[in-house]
Amino acid sequence: MTSVKDVPADMLIAELAKYIKENVPQVKPPVWAPFVKTGANKERSPMTPDWWYVRAASLMRKLYLYGPVGLGSLRTAYGYRAKIGDKTRPERTRKAGGAIIRKILQQLEQAGFVARTKQGRVLTPEGKSLVDKVASKIAKELVKTRPELAKYIAPPKE
Repeated sequence: MTSVKDVPADMLIAELAKYIKENVPQVKPPVWAPFVKTGANKERSPMTPDWWYVRAASLMRKLYLYGPVGLGSLRTAYGYRAKIGDKTRPERTRKAGGAIIRKILQQLEQAGFVARTKQGRVLTPEGKSLVDKVASKIAKELVKTRPELAKYIAPPKE
């Protein structure tokens, strides 16, 4: 069976974001989304209008691979290197803001793709099924378009 690890992450996230935007009405950007920055190190808000769905897809992939995961771990994963003061001081890592991650996780919970446990948030069987379905679709397309990759990708079950 094709796994999430068998397909390129960028292709999986793009396809999953497209699916979420078209088929999951519970996941939608709030009114403040066009004006918010994704981190303190950013100077502007994201240029891509569908960035909310891309972040939701990325969160689903992270939950699939590393779940159960807490909000603090996700903030660290989406964190950044912060410059402090002048050129002589070294950079240090900073956590990303939690509001965007928290709101997307709440929307994914309402959609039934994510569940909350004592250890952290995990994907439900419906969420895993969705991610697996998208991964197998991408694997089929990759095998058709690039046959030389077929030996690296597990064959999808028909």
